[in-house]
Amino acid sequence: MSDAPPRTNDRQDLVAIATRELRTVVRTPAVVALSVVFGLTVVAVTAAGSGSRGGYVPLVLDLVPFVEALVPLLAFALCYRAVLSDRQAGELDVLRTFDVSRPAYVGGVFLGRSLALVTVVFGSLLVAAAMVPVLSPDKPTFLALNEAADSPVAFVRFAVLAVLFALATAAVALAISAAARTARQALALAIGLLVAFLVGVDAAAVAALASGTVGIDAVPYILAVSPNGAFRSLVFGVAVETGGAVSPLTALLGLGGWVVGALAVAVVTAWRPVE
Repeated sequence: MSDAPPRTNDRQDLVAIATRELRTVVRTPAVVALSVVFGLTVVAVTAAGSGSRGGYVPLVLDLVPFVEALVPLLAFALCYRAVLSDRQAGELDVLRTFDVSRPAYVGGVFLGRSLALVTVVFGSLLVAAAMVPVLSPDKPTFLALNEAADSPVAFVRFAVLAVLFALATAAVALAISAAARTARQALALAIGLLVAFLVGVDAAAVAALASGTVGIDAVPYILAVSPNGAFRSLVFGVAVETGGAVSPLTALLGLGGWVVGALAVAVVTAWRPVE
């Protein structure tokens, strides 16, 4: 009679790991506190800004820079040590004795952490949207926007794009966690990529334009390479519909590429031994 542990299928493994990750997030005070800060910040910007008094589209314009900066911070806080902590605690060795596959493990961690992240991001934005009818005057005016153009649908699109952006940055953070050998290395990589996402790509595009390396027509495509730039392009092209220079499909492929590529890195590096 074999003493080997019973084998479960990948779907069961994925669900079990995702459930464990959700419980871990809920039981981590620092992550809960950061999630509350994110929600309060979105509500405060909505209440204090002029956008919500003009309608849904003006509120989107108010929230874009805050979401672009805060979503990666929240995603990285949730995910940048997820795999590394399991490796250092020896939990990966235990999972491997049960023949849990790398895709099932990485998928479960990503699913569990992403569910928490999406709940915070989407929930906060829904609260912000609910404040618009309360704060707006009876006849909102914003440039030449008419009532049809400023429907709640525009804000729903923005919220969905924010979720896609959150998933992309969470995947990148998970890849960092899987690839890093130490907590210090994970933190350094996380900070470096955050800076690159927030200002690095934009600064590189401006520098390339100033030096004549690229033309003005190429700058939007360079910006769409980063998750932040792709998100911004999608907001202005899909939610606000300003007719940006970058096709929404190009920006969407950019975000999707980050998700697929980052998760592939996480799968490949998840089982690397701890030093």
